[in-house]
Amino acid sequence: MYYIKKRIEISASHKLKLDYDSKCSQLHGHNWVIEIYCKSEALNHNGMVVDFTDIKRTIKNRLDHQNLNDVLPFNPTAENIARWCAEQIDTCYKVTIQESEGNWACYEKD
Repeated sequence: MYYIKKRIEISASHKLKLDYDSKCSQLHGHNWVIEIYCKSEALNHNGMVVDFTDIKRTIKNRLDHQNLNDVLPFNPTAENIARWCAEQIDTCYKVTIQESEGNWACYEKD
């Protein structure tokens, strides 16, 4: 099995739709760190699991310097964003997202 990891940093804003009072319901931003984990039993015709540039293009180019509420069709919690990132790349099996220094979320495909 071959494994790779791509670390991406983005700046993006969001506001959460919550059923309780929270400052996170107001528009605010983060400097997010997204780690994309991919694996494959075989390498593609270029000798890669997936091209790092393709991961960057797929994730960073769509999310960086955006209001995530405008570009994602769901409540943009870190957990939901992690799942969305994993679904964008066929060989991805896990995504971790850091939205602030002490707050991480992880999504792992079964």
